[in-house]
Amino acid sequence: MAFAVHVNMERCTGCNNCVVACPVNALELSTINPATTDKIYKVINGDAVILDVNHELCAGCGICVDACPYDVIQLSGQPPQKAFV
Repeated sequence: MAFAVHVNMERCTGCNNCVVACPVNALELSTINPATTDKIYKVINGDAVILDVNHELCAGCGICVDACPYDVIQLSGQPPQKAFV
């Protein structure tokens, strides 16, 4: 069974804990209307934040879920099992 990442942006404060905790760099935090195209890692002047999840990198480990103090990220299902050769 595959897994899915669910993000509740209404609860996100832009604290960046999940981005820092992710061991595979699958998360990136940015503003909806940034003045530049550079990614930023905090809320500036009240701009809403976007938490991008790179599903190709995400391993479904749940470290981001544990790192978030605001219960923003949830995982459902099980991550795919890696074959060991």
